[in-house]
Amino acid sequence: MKKYFITGLLIWIPLAITVWVLHLIVSTMDQSLLLLPASLRPQNLFGFNIPGIGAILTLLIVFLTGLVTANLIGQRLLMFWEGVLARIPVVKSIYYSVKQVSDTLFSSRGEAFRKALLVQYPRQGSWTIAFQTGVPGGDVVNHLQGDYLSIYVPTTPNPTSGFFLMLPRTDVIELNMSVDDALKYIISMGVVAPQSRRGNNGSPGGAPEPGADDPGFSGNGDFVRRPALPGQ
Repeated sequence: MKKYFITGLLIWIPLAITVWVLHLIVSTMDQSLLLLPASLRPQNLFGFNIPGIGAILTLLIVFLTGLVTANLIGQRLLMFWEGVLARIPVVKSIYYSVKQVSDTLFSSRGEAFRKALLVQYPRQGSWTIAFQTGVPGGDVVNHLQGDYLSIYVPTTPNPTSGFFLMLPRTDVIELNMSVDDALKYIISMGVVAPQSRRGNNGSPGGAPEPGADDPGFSGNGDFVRRPALPGQ
C-alpha cells in the first residue's frame, strides 16, 4: 500500500503544482479586466466570469505597448512619461532601479544569466552552481586587481534568493550546461541531474574525453577544467 501511495503522489504532485501555478498566473493577469468600464466586463456582459479573458487582455496590452514604443512618436511619449516619474521622489528611485535591472536581464545584448558556472562556495573544496551576471563596475573596479566576474549564487530550493559575489575569472568554471538545466538542478537539490552535452567529437563540450583519474573530470562531463586553488 505504501508503494502504491507513493506512486500516486509522484503522479499527482507535479500535476497539482502545475495547475496551481497556472491558476495563479491566469488569475493575476485577469485583474487587468479592472481597467475596463464596468459595463464591458464579462460579468456584466454575459452574466458570468470567463477565466483567461483578462490574461488575453494583458498580453494584448503588452504587445500594443511594445508596438507603439517601437516608433519615434512612441519613444517620445515614453521619454515624457519617464520625465514625469523622475519628478516624483520616491517613485523615481523605485522605478529606475527596477527598470535598470529589467533592462539588464531581458536585453538581448546582455550577458546576465546567460551562463551557468561552477564555483567554490562557501569554502575551498565545496562546489556550487552560480550564474554570471556581468563584470564589476563603478569604484569597485579600482580596488580589484585582475580580471573579475560578477556572479549570483542561488539558494536551494528557492533560487530567487542568493548571494552576489565577485570572483577572479580564473576561479570560475564555465559549465557546458544551459541555464534552464542548471536551475532544475538547483531547485531539485541535485536530484534531477542534467544530461551531459556532447561536442563534435562525442566528448562533453567538444573537448577530449578525460579519464577517470583526471583531476578535472567530474564524472558527469559538465565541466572541463578546474581552477587552481590559492597557493598552488
